[in-house]
Amino acid sequence: MLCVRFPYRVIAGSILMLASCAAAAFDFKTVGAHSVILYDAPSIKGGKLFIAPSGMPVEVMISYGDWVKVRDAAGDLAWTEARGLSAKRNVIVRVASARVRAAPEDNAPVVMTADKNVLLELVDPEAGPWVRVRHRDGIAGYVRASDVWGI
Repeated sequence: MLCVRFPYRVIAGSILMLASCAAAAFDFKTVGAHSVILYDAPSIKGGKLFIAPSGMPVEVMISYGDWVKVRDAAGDLAWTEARGLSAKRNVIVRVASARVRAAPEDNAPVVMTADKNVLLELVDPEAGPWVRVRHRDGIAGYVRASDVWGI
């Protein structure tokens, strides 16, 4: 039988790292009032990858000084200046036809249908099987959390 001993510090450090990763919550933000440039590095000298429009939701992966590394709905990673992001929350419809309902129930009346990639404001950030959203036209209701990205 082969027995390998690991130093206590390595094991304890690994456990702490895994625990902190598991405890970390998703940090979603929205591109603020003005579009932002997404870069391949945390510097304005980095390569410009994309211009993110106002209202686009992003998931903040890591902060580095005045910069944040973000993931978009397609899963692409890039860097942007943190000051260009807003705490306001939006979500993007990720299914062909998401039904927005009057109540958080499958049998509730449909108040609107949102096509794929439609931007909706997240009214209540409490995540559950349903989330409360509002379209820019003012129509509000509940959509299945699995039908949108940004929660």
